[in-house]
Amino acid sequence: MRRSMHRPVRFGFVLLLLLSLGRFAAAADETVPALLGFSAERSAAERALEKKLDAALDREDQKAWMKRLTAHPHHIGSEYDRQNSLFIADLFRSWGFTTRIEDFYPLFPTPKERVLELIAPTRFQPTLSEPPVPGDASSAQSAEMLPPFNAYSIDGDVTGELVYVNYGIPDDYEQLERRGIDVAGKIVIARYGHSWRGIKPKVAAEHGAIGCILYSDPADDGYGVGDVYPKGGWRNDRAVQRGSVADGPLHSGDPLTPGVGATKDAQRLDRKDAKTITKIPVLPISYGDALPFLKALDGPVVPPDWRGALPIAYHFGPGPAKVHLKLVFDWKLTPIHDVIAVLPGAELPDEWVIRGNHYDAWVHGALDPISGMVAVLSEAKAIGALAKDGWRPRRTLVYAAWDAEEPGLLGSVEWAETHADELRAKAIAYVNSDSNSRGYLGIRGSSSLEAMINDVARDVVDPEKSVSVWTRARATALIDGTAEEKREARDRPNLRIGPLGSGSDYTPFIQHLGIAALDLGYGGEEQYGQYHTAYDNFEHFSRFVDPDFAYGVILAQTGGRTVLRLAEADVLPFEFTGSADTISKYVDEVTKLADDLRDKAVEENLRIDDGSYALTFDPKETHVVPKRQEAVPYLNFAPLRNSLAALQASARAYSKAVTARAAAGKPLSTEERAELDRLLIGTERALTRPEGLPGRPWFVHQIDAPGFYTGYGAKTLPAVREAIEQKKWDAAARGVDTVAAAVSAYAAQIDRAAATLAK
Repeated sequence: MRRSMHRPVRFGFVLLLLLSLGRFAAAADETVPALLGFSAERSAAERALEKKLDAALDREDQKAWMKRLTAHPHHIGSEYDRQNSLFIADLFRSWGFTTRIEDFYPLFPTPKERVLELIAPTRFQPTLSEPPVPGDASSAQSAEMLPPFNAYSIDGDVTGELVYVNYGIPDDYEQLERRGIDVAGKIVIARYGHSWRGIKPKVAAEHGAIGCILYSDPADDGYGVGDVYPKGGWRNDRAVQRGSVADGPLHSGDPLTPGVGATKDAQRLDRKDAKTITKIPVLPISYGDALPFLKALDGPVVPPDWRGALPIAYHFGPGPAKVHLKLVFDWKLTPIHDVIAVLPGAELPDEWVIRGNHYDAWVHGALDPISGMVAVLSEAKAIGALAKDGWRPRRTLVYAAWDAEEPGLLGSVEWAETHADELRAKAIAYVNSDSNSRGYLGIRGSSSLEAMINDVARDVVDPEKSVSVWTRARATALIDGTAEEKREARDRPNLRIGPLGSGSDYTPFIQHLGIAALDLGYGGEEQYGQYHTAYDNFEHFSRFVDPDFAYGVILAQTGGRTVLRLAEADVLPFEFTGSADTISKYVDEVTKLADDLRDKAVEENLRIDDGSYALTFDPKETHVVPKRQEAVPYLNFAPLRNSLAALQASARAYSKAVTARAAAGKPLSTEERAELDRLLIGTERALTRPEGLPGRPWFVHQIDAPGFYTGYGAKTLPAVREAIEQKKWDAAARGVDTVAAAVSAYAAQIDRAAATLAK
């Protein structure tokens, strides 16, 4: 039976204060705990709705969809990628969603020529391919695959001595400098890990390197971890990690249309002016192919933390290994296809809850991304079944299957940029899932959604341990977490959710538009060394990742509850005491960072001045005494501390206003409800600044951002933290003021919401 659009709006006890004490309040019948944002009466109805959702989830659906979607390689621009978009759109239509496919035309280079050869002191030419594996029929579809390459590497033809640079992050180049090793004019070889892959050629180019080779060391995801494929799930000696190396921390999406959608008639940059394309050629290889290159290096032996698991002594170089690298790409615009499925809200159609994942892959992509995609499809089918039974969501649900995430979040970014104004006006939150496997719940996202997503996690039962996924995640933190994570797991009422950097489709929503976001997924018990290889396919997934799709069902339960609670709540389930606590943690961290750098600089200069470094150097090896450190000034964090104090007071005031309004028994009028929703939606927007981050205006969020030298990894309070890390003291001082203004605006927005409740 279709729910009336005119039923009265009720404002019940939303538990903000009791949640802060870490316990639930009982509903009137003492049996059903009330949910954040729901009256006691409607909490019971919501839980009944979620039980129906659970009953409609079928793991066999997920298995069948994965087989279908991964039956052939489906990189962007391929025919099977287009066929998958049509298949997904037909599914959504069959479940009752109004569905369309939106096309965009970003730049996507594919390789025309790949040459890599060791030319001295011996000769070796790697295969640069991934051979079929016995018993794995998918891996034999080589004619349909893109070969191993790094998208958005520049064309190039270079020859030079080779230098091993460990993970190729800034700290590694400091170590090289101390050993008197200069990579200028040389080709570097770096192992994957410890940062996003695009950072490695970026840092290499900054130090004068002319080319970059990337490889996966078996210490990280090969035989150093466990049995390799096909005996076990880990990376074998022929598997190669593909991936984009565009400078994503500058901006996400199409390199030629930053800030605007890559529609057919969009104005585009000339390729030479695109800032995110690399400055040097880059090519990935397997560790089997890397071995002869590394074995040919001489020079000092690297320190222990630079050594991988290959059966050699690892040397820095440079030389005598000499390398020739030549890359030529076909630089073309490629059509991509976003599937957008809408279930209109019955009462609040102009408030949108957006749920998404991508479906494109580098090859077959069973785990990344189809494991997440089939869970999203599963929950959408279940929600469609609820609608066919007469239910309608209060707010509009938008399900998105993004294309072209792998090359740089192209599908989601181009769609979000195209619809930016409408999204700023209507989007409540974006909920993302990418990959999924057996194990523990991982949550990252906007801290204002911490209380709600913790409630969701308490209501989903882990299929292996028969306890809530929240309880299991907490136990994992207590056993495997850092000292701080262990303390928080015992002392905080809710598990703190991590910040969002980049690397998946939440990025344009939170980082560019200021829309609250969550990223959900399970993992930790899988055997997965096949990231972006030809062996991430159904055969591998069904043996080593989530064979019975139990965690696919659990992700659908988790995502489905999250979407329904955002869509159905009487009052949007944003809570701010946890958010204030998280921002307080970040402020403490940047303050300590500055103090630690100051102490380190003083100690370092003492060691230099008293000759300690020189006395410890081995005279038979080359060592360079570090340069004296500049004195670290005392930054004025008072504006940030003052804005934080205001936020803490505002968060408490909002909680009190919620409780007082509920205790008074006064329902919200339609006008008050609309105003409160508008203000709550605007809280995340308040944390943005139109000028964006220093040097990268596309990223406007001032609390979370991808690190300039980490990529996927988040930097919190980036305008302050990164300026301190880079010892740019004037920029750090400006960053303090900028972040303080954003936090003050956030507090003021929360105050306006509290005032609406107090009317």
